[in-house]
Amino acid sequence: MPEGNSEGAPGAEAEVVVTVTDLAARFGGRTIFQHVSFEVRRGEVFVILGGSGCGKSTLLKHMIGLYPPAEGRVEIMGEHVAALAGAARRALLRRIGVMWQSGALFGSLTLAENVGVPLEEHTALLPEARALVARAKLGLVGLGDAAGRLPAEISGGMAKRAGIARAMALDPPILFLDEPSAGLDPITSAGLDRLIRQLARELGTTFVVVTHELQSILAIGDRCIMLDKEAKGMIAEGDPRQLRETSENPVVRAFFRREAME
Repeated sequence: MPEGNSEGAPGAEAEVVVTVTDLAARFGGRTIFQHVSFEVRRGEVFVILGGSGCGKSTLLKHMIGLYPPAEGRVEIMGEHVAALAGAARRALLRRIGVMWQSGALFGSLTLAENVGVPLEEHTALLPEARALVARAKLGLVGLGDAAGRLPAEISGGMAKRAGIARAMALDPPILFLDEPSAGLDPITSAGLDRLIRQLARELGTTFVVVTHELQSILAIGDRCIMLDKEAKGMIAEGDPRQLRETSENPVVRAFFRREAME
């Protein structure tokens, strides 16, 4: 699959929709990362990358408010995530969508019913209307003909697409994807990469994607940050293709060039 490029990507003047400031994560006295700061702009595909155990998924969970920060703060569309509670927190959560690594589909529900779950929980739509919206979202990810199938009847790649459709059910401006390509074969993974870029460009959706899959990073990412387990924080930020070519950090170079560290 061709690598991503800056064509159609948001520029530096695009609105900032996520701000992470001096964020630290600690569990049981152990520091996972600290001093993490970056911004995500509207309409871009922003990638959080790094090796195993560096805290990528932990960072995502802090960003959406599942974990409280040990230090620092996360703001989504101007709202301080950790400070929200009750109705204000529910209102913010309606404005983001999340797809977990496994797809996290309910096995006893059809794909359409899975996509309809957020609609049932957060809207007053009648069942007929929910079904129409669910089919439309499945159509956006290429699963319009599979609406009546159960998760056990579809492939892993289809399950990931269905997970994205469910995350899009409430039309959130920001989608968070945790390891979307994990466990997929290269062809299926490339198709998912194309879908992410298509949704970002055609719908203007902002994506925050956690992954360590180098091919996907280069294919979809407009910008990225790299976390490192030993450094316990960020060691790089920028266009992943430029980082591959110009970074002077040996850990960054080794990651992008698939080289073992000495």
